[in-house]
Amino acid sequence: MKTILCLCIAAVYAAVAVPLEKSEINRRYVEYYDDNEVWQGADLEEQADINLLSDISRNPANNRYLLYTRRNPSSSQTLQINNRNSITSSNFNANNPTVVIVHGWLSNQNTNINRRLRETFLRKSDVNVIVMEWRRLALSDYVTAVAGVPAVGRGLGQFLRFLNSVTGARFETMHLAGFSLGAHVVGNAGRELNGRVARITGLDPAGPLWNLNSNRLRASDGVYVEAIHTDGGAAGLGIGSSVADVDFFPNGGNSQPGCLTSLCNHNRAWELFDSTVTHNNLVGRQCSNMSQVRLDTCRGASLNMGNDDLNKRGSGIYRVNTRRNYPY
Repeated sequence: MKTILCLCIAAVYAAVAVPLEKSEINRRYVEYYDDNEVWQGADLEEQADINLLSDISRNPANNRYLLYTRRNPSSSQTLQINNRNSITSSNFNANNPTVVIVHGWLSNQNTNINRRLRETFLRKSDVNVIVMEWRRLALSDYVTAVAGVPAVGRGLGQFLRFLNSVTGARFETMHLAGFSLGAHVVGNAGRELNGRVARITGLDPAGPLWNLNSNRLRASDGVYVEAIHTDGGAAGLGIGSSVADVDFFPNGGNSQPGCLTSLCNHNRAWELFDSTVTHNNLVGRQCSNMSQVRLDTCRGASLNMGNDDLNKRGSGIYRVNTRRNYPY
């Protein structure tokens, strides 16, 4: 037993040892506001909570899976891994596509992204919407949350495998969308399923401690992986480099029209995505390099950003220009 515990703790320490990219070496603090608009400073040199990480790693049931359908659009039903009855007695319909929404740091099931995207997807089509809540880790300090993302993602992947075994719901009908740290969570979930889910959308994947992190979202995590970058500057909350099959950089990817703060830029990723699910209105032009992205000189092929198309395909980097207000 002691040997197993030592191995577990060693694995957690390995997860905490995240290399810093050059742009992060002199950046110790990250400023962030939680859902209640309370300032939360993140110290990137803080020691992670090893006990919490060990428990998260051992117990995927720390995640909660809240199902919404057109039969219960505003009151969730809780699905539980390894509990067949929680699924078979719910409104989950294996004949419909499944959308999984994963929030970011300092958030929970009531955060705006969950409500907005849930309502938008259900209004658009008859789907199963599963909001994954991982508040126990998401409400911890940033360094601990980063280190625990792979285990949370694996837990989501294991849940989706269980859902498939109980209902027959095909991975080819699943779309995983995650915001900020949640983008890396859905990447790890897709990896757990050997890249079989139809689509993964990373909404401004978190940047601090992720630039050289091998556990970050990547193109092989799903059949088609897309990332939308809106706050990727040197002091931004998002990652500024390509990580997916297709990477969109709205308005250059660093600052957004109508935004005065980094958090506004960061949140704009899911707000733009929300608009595209309804309107499919934002079209990007392919760029040859990041200089073209910054200078707005992209002249390549067109591709619609976001939307809910499970058969979407593409590759490369794209710039899309938007307005400051919905539908952008």
